[in-house]
Amino acid sequence: MAQYEHLPIYKKAFDMTIYIENIVKGFSRYHKYTLGTDLRNLSREVVRLIIKANSERDRLSTLQSLRDTIEGLKITVRICKEVKALKNFNSFNHLISEVISLGRQSEGWLKSMRGKE
Repeated sequence: MAQYEHLPIYKKAFDMTIYIENIVKGFSRYHKYTLGTDLRNLSREVVRLIIKANSERDRLSTLQSLRDTIEGLKITVRICKEVKALKNFNSFNHLISEVISLGRQSEGWLKSMRGKE
């Protein structure tokens, strides 16, 4: 299996996943088991897809799945903001900027793979 710990996108995704785990602890019971579960699962899926894409020869389909999963995560974060599941605006601001940054990195990775076809 290919090494992945050195990848900037992996480091950012892993840090974001830990951040999400910590902020979901502060959600109300209702949001913790609905939106919190979605956030946690999507963030873990992003990390898993990064590891999978890094170890594959044909990465295109996995990178497209990664892009779609990040988009789903972005929507879930925005829903959390609208229903006030996040305790404060700074949590939202930090989280959405991390997700957007991950999206940009995944798009760059996807474009570089398309260029090699």
